[in-house]
Amino acid sequence: MKKRLTPEEFVQIAREVPRDERVPYAFEKRIMAHITSSPALDPLSLWNRALWRAVAPCFGIMLIAFAVSFSHHDEIAADSDVDLDNAVLAPPDAGFDLSV
Repeated sequence: MKKRLTPEEFVQIAREVPRDERVPYAFEKRIMAHITSSPALDPLSLWNRALWRAVAPCFGIMLIAFAVSFSHHDEIAADSDVDLDNAVLAPPDAGFDLSV
């Protein structure tokens, strides 16, 4: 069975390993090839994806708004009809002074 190293022993062994500062052969060429091979981000496709993700929450909000407005329609209808009639059929001399 192998002896388990303590953290101090592990750090000491890691510090004794010599540094290798050489760069692998053609490293920059491989990196540049990898960068150019990746597809460019299309802003239109990102916008399209975001809009499709928003469809379900917007539909849910629409249904909730419809249910709330439909349930309160009977209570508000009587008052709003009278207010609308009073606003539309108000006498024309009721408050505008155009003699500036």
